[in-house]
Amino acid sequence: MTNERRVLVHPDVDALTAAVAARFLTKLVDLMDEFDTVNVALTGGTVGAGTQRAVATSGMRTTIDWSRVHFWWGDERFVPKHDPERNEVQAREALLDHIGVPEANIHPFPASDEIEDIERAAAAYAEVLQQHAPEGSTMPRFDITFLGVGPDGHIASLFPERPGANTTSTTVIPVRNAPKPPPDRLSLTLPAINTSHRVWMVAAGAEKATALGLALAGASEDEVPVAGVQGRKRTVFFVDEAAAKNVPQNLIAQSY
Repeated sequence: MTNERRVLVHPDVDALTAAVAARFLTKLVDLMDEFDTVNVALTGGTVGAGTQRAVATSGMRTTIDWSRVHFWWGDERFVPKHDPERNEVQAREALLDHIGVPEANIHPFPASDEIEDIERAAAAYAEVLQQHAPEGSTMPRFDITFLGVGPDGHIASLFPERPGANTTSTTVIPVRNAPKPPPDRLSLTLPAINTSHRVWMVAAGAEKATALGLALAGASEDEVPVAGVQGRKRTVFFVDEAAAKNVPQNLIAQSY
């Protein structure tokens, strides 16, 4: 099993989201030749939603049997179920409502009006993950995990210089007093994320350049949590030219 890190640079955010969407749909076809079902973890954010819209509007989406795809999330804002800030709500609007995926295949984090206590909500999602995991594991086989990257280097809801980035004892944690709103969140831990076969990080904009440069130059996960991400088979950074400004040249791939 290979374990690669590479950076693919695109001219701008529109080219980036279109390319990632096309690559995602192509990879789903390959995965369905190998597995009966495929597990995908989604991310929020502007570029994440843009990628999801590009998938939903691609003619290639009709080649996928969406009944064989299960959707999860890397993190979620702990707000009411229909709050527009929820990653789930945004993903439904951008993608899930347009592809005919069965509701039973969508696995969102609990909302604050479903489970009021954030500790119980984290434990409940960890239990759902384990219920769908192979025997002996605490996580489903995540074939592709999408992540965004914050200007501070955070991924999911794991923030710099916070204990969440170092948590190894569980798969899901409650996050309180997050440095960006809303303050209460739920997140997969870094070890849980790193069970993914493929991690695809999608980032755009000059404000991401410093964090990406630090992460790929060997900074610690305490300083920039994105530095600790490592998919079991492959870790790919899909970025635009502005975000790639500080990426070491030897890591920039000419092709996938």
